Amino acid sequence: MAQVKEFKRIVAEKQRGKRIDQYLIISGIGLSRNLTQKLIEQGKVLVNNSPVKPAYRVKTDDTICVRFETRPAPEIKAENIPLNVIYEDDDIIVVNKHKGIIVHPARGNFEHTMVNALLYHCTRLPTLGDKIRPGVLHRLDKDTTGLILFAKTDHALSTLSRAIEKREVKKKYDALCWNYPGLHEGVIEAPIGRSGLDRKKMSVTPLSSKVATTRFVILERFPIASHMKVSLITGRTHQIRVHFKHIGCPIIGDKDYGGRSPGVIKKSKYLPQFKEMLKLIDRQALHASEMEFTHPRTHKKLQFTAPLPEDMQSVLAYLQTTVE
Repeated sequence: MAQVKEFKRIVAEKQRGKRIDQYLIISGIGLSRNLTQKLIEQGKVLVNNSPVKPAYRVKTDDTICVRFETRPAPEIKAENIPLNVIYEDDDIIVVNKHKGIIVHPARGNFEHTMVNALLYHCTRLPTLGDKIRPGVLHRLDKDTTGLILFAKTDHALSTLSRAIEKREVKKKYDALCWNYPGLHEGVIEAPIGRSGLDRKKMSVTPLSSKVATTRFVILERFPIASHMKVSLITGRTHQIRVHFKHIGCPIIGDKDYGGRSPGVIKKSKYLPQFKEMLKLIDRQALHASEMEFTHPRTHKKLQFTAPLPEDMQSVLAYLQTTVE
């Protein structure tokens, strides 16, 4: 049964200028960043008796009031699922995610996720009010591989959530895309929102969208493809996949964003190689290969890398030895 809670605060001078979601988290609303942002978007966060937009920055003596319901979360069971642990201590755990696994429970699917595996491995994970995503700081798509960071304590979860909000957690990806972006290095700036045709997908659109920025550097160029290092300046859903489709260079193998469509190849003589390459990979060729952040307790700078998975290595080797 749902329980109604009410959160009230008056903004102190030292908090003036903070964005409304940051203020709520710092002031102890006791919810995750994601849930807090949803309340704002739903108009349930009132400032001086009026709903505000997510970009609102609080002013001294603003009266903040939030009424929200909390429901008993479905039980998430620990499951003995193998994890490729890159680093672990009492506060955090860094995992090299394999393809085909979802990060956390959602949409009625409460089994076989990384959270289920971590609950078995760690026994306990912090929630901050979000019981179906304990310890989760960020996500990777189901078929994107690579480094992902989880918190093991309440302090680590709140501290690293703020660091992600401030873009202090640096992440880089290796990506194999079709064609050549036209520049050896560059920046893609294009707003991303829900697709009007398929709500499960994202698209570049000016409607109900958020600013999105992606940097890239070409590591190796081939006649029909490019190997890139990609950095996220913002962290929107499917951002890399959407941005590179937008510029005509979809990620190789991407089922949702044009990476398996023969029409993407600009020179028809390469269609045989196109087909052979797609036999080597059944997902998007995208891998979170580098991560850097400050440890929430020791304050030491930590850096991690994860080598390319076998399927991406196979595609890259094919490009290097066969496509001329």
